[in-house]
Amino acid sequence: MSHPWCELDGYMALRRVNGLCLSPDGRRLVAPVGELAPDGTSFGTSLWEIDPEGRTAPRRITRSAAGESAPAFLPDGSLLFSTRRPDPDAAPGTDPTAALWLLPAGGGEAMPVAARPGGIGAVTVARDAGTVLYTAQTLPGATDADEDTAARKARKDAGVTAILHEAHPVRSWDHDLGPAQPRLFAAAPPEGPDSGLGATRDLTPAPGGALHNADPAISPDGRTAVVVWLTSTETAEPYEELVAIDIATGDRRTLADDPRHDSYGSPRISPDGRWVLTVASHEGTYDGEPRNSTLWLIDLATGRGRDLLPEHELWPRETAWAPDSSAVYFVADDHGRRPAWRVGLDDAAPVRLTAEGAYSALNPAPDGASLYALRDSWDEPPTPVRLDTRATGQDPARLPSPTPALDPPGTLTEVEATADDGTVIRSWLVLPDGASDSAPAPLLLWVHGGPYMSFNGWSWRWNPWLMAARGYAVLLPDPALSTGYGQQMLRRGWGDWGPRTFADVMAVTDAAVARPDIDAERTAMMGGSFGGFMANWIAGHTDRFKAIVSHASLWSLDGFHATTDSPAVWMREFGEPRTQPERYLRNSPHLHVADIRTPMLVIHGDKDYRVPIGEGLRLWWDLLSHRVDAKFLYYPNENHWILGPGNAKVWYETVFAFLDHHVHGNEWRRPDLL
Repeated sequence: MSHPWCELDGYMALRRVNGLCLSPDGRRLVAPVGELAPDGTSFGTSLWEIDPEGRTAPRRITRSAAGESAPAFLPDGSLLFSTRRPDPDAAPGTDPTAALWLLPAGGGEAMPVAARPGGIGAVTVARDAGTVLYTAQTLPGATDADEDTAARKARKDAGVTAILHEAHPVRSWDHDLGPAQPRLFAAAPPEGPDSGLGATRDLTPAPGGALHNADPAISPDGRTAVVVWLTSTETAEPYEELVAIDIATGDRRTLADDPRHDSYGSPRISPDGRWVLTVASHEGTYDGEPRNSTLWLIDLATGRGRDLLPEHELWPRETAWAPDSSAVYFVADDHGRRPAWRVGLDDAAPVRLTAEGAYSALNPAPDGASLYALRDSWDEPPTPVRLDTRATGQDPARLPSPTPALDPPGTLTEVEATADDGTVIRSWLVLPDGASDSAPAPLLLWVHGGPYMSFNGWSWRWNPWLMAARGYAVLLPDPALSTGYGQQMLRRGWGDWGPRTFADVMAVTDAAVARPDIDAERTAMMGGSFGGFMANWIAGHTDRFKAIVSHASLWSLDGFHATTDSPAVWMREFGEPRTQPERYLRNSPHLHVADIRTPMLVIHGDKDYRVPIGEGLRLWWDLLSHRVDAKFLYYPNENHWILGPGNAKVWYETVFAFLDHHVHGNEWRRPDLL
């Protein structure tokens, strides 16, 4: 059977649904959809409308070369969105930034309604009042947009790109922080169909770096904003509070400042305006418990809080309020799935709504009967669906999607193995078409990143079906440190990344190659981020694999700890290397380079600030100096992930060529564009 979408050109051309936004009346469902740009060198995003009833085909409702994203509805049904498309009324020579545009509810042409010199970031709307809350990068000292523009011009004219930091952090994932700092603004809704946003107030005129992790929420009446406020201790360790800001006065008060929690994410205010829901997390301690996460419910008036999941070990990822404020919907990993759950405010146990699949982008309907979401799994990309809020263990109604239904080139099954300490390790196994006892398939072991996550759903960046289309079986295990199996699974590997996870993945690999439809003599291994760490660790501890691919990987832990963008979080688990060297010596892959015999492909992006390029450069040098058969695929302009379509194609082409050479013994063929 032909699977043209598994060819790289066909794969890159697939549309990708990246979220959902339901209108206040529940009649319109809008999704940002990624798609290959006409020139094929980038991905763009446009907005599509999806029929909540599932009767009509989806239709594209925005179109520009700059693209559109981040949809949000006003109470009258007008649609706000973010775009860098040029403002037709802007002064000549003005560089477009991410501005806020409006598409009228009754139809007509979109128009700009708000802009800032540093662009507009996160946006949310008061459900009843229509007040618009947004973040915008603003240079320190600037009191208004004109001063911000002048300060930016002065830096540009002087050729100054330097940033003076007085606190940590300085970078995040793939971008530098500063000199501009996020501020929080509140604006009245448009007064008429041809108006921009109304009076705007700077709620945080001198925030420093407090709003670097801002994900603001606003009360339905538009009177109160709730936002994460980042501070740091005297030892530069980050610390988050949850604060409420009076939109009329700008006065700020602390809602949550609990020593049991280091961070608060995704605050959401209940429809009745009484409660604030947040994902509260603890980063763990060196000598104590590992990381943890829960749902924290706060009385907006008093600040009193309580745990909504006190007896449960679920890690909530996304949340949404029921329209009557009596319950909360959320998603959390569970044994290789990411179900949708409902939990009431009455201390009842959470109820699992879905059986299979991984859910995201939760949008409850105003009548309380339906919950719209995206569903994906290893054999289905994110697809808009409608759930019944009263049902359990359900398979949802799928809605017509901008992404076509895909026919995978194989089958999906599960494999379990018992590790040396008696823990059951489960995995997904992707089997290619034609794999059988008489024609066993070569095996690729993939180890996930994180490490605090689970292999539970579709991945556009690492897609096993592209490997299956070329005859490989792909094993996707959830070893120690994986979420969805309770805190004990994290305790097993806390501070013991290398030895414990190695034992787990070897046990499940043994179980996979014992199958008659797997060729035990032709195996390879791949991993990125934490999976790349494990690729390096595995290379130094076994010769069982024909080839290993190590992407964005940790190599020398004693150097990594202070160069990553979040050293304090790292040191919660591994300690201070000068006074607590034990875990570094026990877990650092670079100490085992002399034992590496397996050919390795190293991949790293220069703009990776989570695992800085120094890790890849040192790994590459250490392999060469120890005469390991190795190659280095280096991306000067990519980050932790390889996002450009051309670069992503070359990534796959290089991996295919490397594996075919070492697993199948084919002649090495350098990709054409390299």
